[in-house]
Amino acid sequence: MITVHHLDNSRSQWVLWLLEELELPYDIQFYKRDPKTMMAPKSLQAIHPLGKSPVITDTDGNVTLAESGAIIEYLINKYGNGRLAPARDTPEYVRFIYWLHYAEGSAMPPLLLKLIFGMLPKQAPLPFRPFAFLISKGAQTGFINPQVKLHMDYWERRLSESEWFAGSDFTAADIQMSFPLEAAAARAGATDNRPHVRAFLRCIHGRPAYQRALQRGGAYVYASEGRTSSS
Repeated sequence: MITVHHLDNSRSQWVLWLLEELELPYDIQFYKRDPKTMMAPKSLQAIHPLGKSPVITDTDGNVTLAESGAIIEYLINKYGNGRLAPARDTPEYVRFIYWLHYAEGSAMPPLLLKLIFGMLPKQAPLPFRPFAFLISKGAQTGFINPQVKLHMDYWERRLSESEWFAGSDFTAADIQMSFPLEAAAARAGATDNRPHVRAFLRCIHGRPAYQRALQRGGAYVYASEGRTSSS
């Protein structure tokens, strides 16, 4: 049996979605973020030494696995039976592998920096907040925001060429890419003047498996239609 160690408002939501798309049975172990730090609770370290999410355990083979791309490849290879991945030795498969690893390797770092530097002024001691604000503004204006825009425009161009990231068919690469696009829609206006990004988010949010994952996983801030704008 597969167990998803599910942290609220995290990448583990897409693991639930992937399992629903594959129609696999699974259990959920719920974890809540620390309300002050927004970090995962230390209890996750009992499952994986880094205490991060997503993490799955699979009693079939005594597997404990973290890292988004690794989890997708494991589940697709073991349980997919050809679903949610293009045929090997095709151009679509090469694109599939690229987007599967691009999501965490390239897309998420600037979005994470935007989140951290956006929080910086509030986290600084009161006397230092004006300085923290200037540092935050300078870092975002000079480096982070241009990088985020570069990636968002890249997504728009790719999705203007085909409906899904790897080609004409929906794959697990689209599930992996959902989190950067949802996060960018919430934090950086990814859907502003990017109709293909907006259409992608609307399509994934309307998938029955996505909705079933929400019902099982609980509240997820990036799922609402209101999060597909920069408001």
